[in-house]
Parts: sequence; C-alpha cells; structure tokens
Amino acid sequence: MRKCFNTTGVCYPKEHYMVDMNVRLEEIRGMIARGEYFAVNRARQYGKTTTLHLLAQKLSADYAVFALSFEGMEDEVFETSARFCDRFCRLLYRYLLYHTVSGVPDSLKGGLEKMRSVNMDMEDLSDFITELCADSAKPVVLMIDEVDQAGNQKIFLTFLGMLRRKYLSRRAEPTFQSVILAGVYDIKNLKLKIRSEEVFQYNSPWNIAADFGVDMSFSISDIADMLMEYEADTCTGMNVGSMAELIYEYTSGYPFLVSRLCKIMDEQIPGKDEFPNPASAWTRDGFLEAVKVLLAESNTLFDDMVKKLADYPELRQALYSILFRGERIPYNINNPAINLGVMFGFIEEMHESGNIAISNRIFETRIYNMFISEEVLGSTLYKAASVDKDGNRFIRDGKLDMEQVLKRFVESFTDIYYDADEAFVEENGRRFFLLYLKPIINGVGNFYVEARTRNMRRTDVIIDYRGQQFVCELKIWHGQEYNTRGEEQLADYMDSYHLTTGYMLSFNFNRNKKVGVHKVWLGDKLLIEAVV
Repeated sequence: MRKCFNTTGVCYPKEHYMVDMNVRLEEIRGMIARGEYFAVNRARQYGKTTTLHLLAQKLSADYAVFALSFEGMEDEVFETSARFCDRFCRLLYRYLLYHTVSGVPDSLKGGLEKMRSVNMDMEDLSDFITELCADSAKPVVLMIDEVDQAGNQKIFLTFLGMLRRKYLSRRAEPTFQSVILAGVYDIKNLKLKIRSEEVFQYNSPWNIAADFGVDMSFSISDIADMLMEYEADTCTGMNVGSMAELIYEYTSGYPFLVSRLCKIMDEQIPGKDEFPNPASAWTRDGFLEAVKVLLAESNTLFDDMVKKLADYPELRQALYSILFRGERIPYNINNPAINLGVMFGFIEEMHESGNIAISNRIFETRIYNMFISEEVLGSTLYKAASVDKDGNRFIRDGKLDMEQVLKRFVESFTDIYYDADEAFVEENGRRFFLLYLKPIINGVGNFYVEARTRNMRRTDVIIDYRGQQFVCELKIWHGQEYNTRGEEQLADYMDSYHLTTGYMLSFNFNRNKKVGVHKVWLGDKLLIEAVV
C-alpha cells in the first residue's frame, strides 16, 4: 500500500509523503549539543509535534530522551505543587513503559513509583532530576509538547523557575542537557495571570532560552522533493516544478496548507466530472479546484483562526484595515496586536516595505470570506448580485462575463449609494465590490487580492472561474494622469498572467464624472474600465 498525505497528527516517513526534515533536525541537534534550552514556538499545525517525534528518534543513540506532552492536562493538576509533581513523574513513568530510553538505569521506574507515593514538592522533583541526570549513562534531554496548556498556571511558572535555577548551576549540579518546550505562545514573553486582581507579569524564568531560528516552513524545493516521491509512486505526469511553485505561491510554505492541498488533489479531485483521473487533478485547474475545496471546508486550523480573531479584537481590526482599506501598518513586534498575529502565523513582515501583510494567500482569502460573510445579511449589494445571478446575467456558455459584472455593479452601486460622500466610499468601496462579486462566483470560482498592489489607492483582485482568469484593478480616482499610469501598470501586470484583457473599477468623486463602462485599447491590450 502506497503512502498518503497526512494532515492529522504525527507524520511518519514510512507511511506519509513528507518534506525531508534532516537539515532542520541537524540544526536543532546542534543546539542540543551546545546545551541550549529553547522553545519551539510556531503557529498551529506547523509541524511542531512531528518535528519533536523525529528529533527524539534522531537523538536516541547519543542521548536519553524523554518526549512528553501536556496535551489534555486538567486544570486541577496545576492547583498544587504535589499534584503537578505527581503528574510529571507519571508522564515520565508512562514514557518509560512504552519507549526505550537507553542510558537510564533500570531502577528509574521504581524511583518514580516511590516519588509518587509521597506528598512531594518542587524541591523533591528537583532532587529527583539531579539523581536521574547523574545516574544516566547519557546526557538527558527533556521535550515537552503542548505547553500552552500550562501557560497561564502559576505552578508552571514555579516549574520553569526550578529548571532555570538548575540550568544556571549545571556546572556543579547534574541536570538536563537540554530542555525543549513546544507550543504556539512564546513562553519567554507570555503574560501570566497569577492573581485574581487581574495583575499580570511576564514569564521571566524562561529568559535563559536560546532563540530558535530554524525555518520550519516548506520551501519550493522542499515541496518539489515531496512531490517527486509521490510522482514516482503514482505517475500522474504532473510538472513537479510548476506544481511546487503554485503550491508555494498560495501557501508560502505553511506545512498544514501544503499537505492539505496535496491531500485534496490526491484523494478528492480525481473522479469529478472535470477531473476524471489523477493526471487531470495534478494540473493548474485541478489545483485551483483544490483551493476552492480547502477554502470552503471547516478544519481545525480555520476554526482556530476564527476563534483567535474573536478573542483579540485589536488583531482583527488590523487585518480588516489591511484588507479593505489598504492601510499600511508598519511591522513592530512590540505592538501587541502585531505580536499576536505573527505568533499565530496570520501575518508577517514585508521586508521590501517594512509593513505587515497576511502571511499567505489562503489565509488572506479565508479572512476576506469571513469578513464578507458577516455582512451578507445586511448587504443590499450582495442581495442585488444574488438576484442578478439568479437571472443568469453573468454566465455565457459556462463562462463568466466580467464586463457584465462591472456594468451591473456600476448600476447597482449608483442606485444604492448615489449620494454617499467621498469618505464613505473610500472606506467601503472595495468591500462593496467584493460583496457584489461573492455570490456571482460562489461555489464555482475563487478570488484573491494581489498583496503587491494593495494600498490606499490601488488593489488588484484576481478572479479564477472555470479555468478563466481575470485581473480587475480597483482604485480611487486621483486625476487623469494618475489614471493613465494605472492603465499602463495594469497592462504590464497582465503580462505576468498572460492576459490580453484587463478590467478597472474607479471610484470617482468628481461632479462631472461620466458613470458607466467603456473600453480602452493600450497597444494589444484591451482595458474595460468602469467608473462609479
């Protein structure tokens, strides 16, 4: 039975198509050899657990490794030192039952049983760690996954303080060679609520941790190597290099998104009417169909995104401002909203500008869809587009008539917002167009916004519909000279998409403007321009 793509739980090289992790693991191994303590802080479903699993295997020849997890830890465990220390010893005991930890004495299990029979405190646990590390024939490495579970617990702060004290005196007192904590939140900077009066303090005991700079995202070559293994097994005839570039273009190498798209193309797309076999699924059209499936599904990553944006309104507002208003927000990790967005994997720094941007195209489109869906019920434009779609105004022989979309948008927008002021339209114009577009392509096509052109003056929307692709520039009118430059920019931009027809929607506030749609030829390029 051949391998499959895995998006749930740990990935195993013998069972799943995977990116080669060896270079990353060697980099981490070097940190451990230097005796560093560190935290692997990455967004959800970014491969942390799989990385720790593979790392434990790689280290087993030279180290005594305990790979524990706090997943599912009840709050009651953190109520007293005795309960926490008892559970910690139980985790060590369970690990010894089901894993071979070479180098530790056989008597360790008995020692753990004895520890659990007394009402121990953190100092008892500290002494036990000293004995364990002194008696082990190999340096001992401790890994703890899912530490977010303990992040807001006072006892965990005490535990980290104990590890810090032992680390600082490690020359005289045997202790762990390395401690690795894995989770979403940055343990070094986590605000810890420790008193009922809503007083917060920073989790300083983990300031001994070294920076973890290992890049856990997948590069184009990583994706290509994984696809080459898949292709050797399936012989789809795909262009591996082009497919790897396409996957990266939409995911920016976010591990879950990469694997999820591959899994959809492997398991869900073949057999559809347009994609009767695997060969047709592993094409650009098959990939875009997989993107549509991914954007429409409910999964743990997207569900967590919705929850995080509800929990952190400042982060939500920053994303809304970027997407719909074209605001440029400087990257500043000391800004709490930006810090959270980076930690959750939602935003990143655009190095060429120093501003923040949504970290990948899939996230951006999903967030657009979320914001738009929240406004659907109260949107007159959305309802107008739905009526127009039901009247079959926009589809000709199964193809989208983008010129007709612009014409009807101009008519509907003018009817509804003819007396709106400039500030209102600048704030909402692009959102209104996407609200109008959404029901027209819903279920069949996708859209995304090109981050390189999005600003206060200009946004390019890329629309994919049944193999067709459209580039539509949305902009605020700033005079004829600016408009002419925009036409030239759009024509150049169309070249990268191999298109000869482009679309432009201008929000114009001049009293003598001519509302409507007209055509402009620029060399061999046809521009269909709409003005509202």
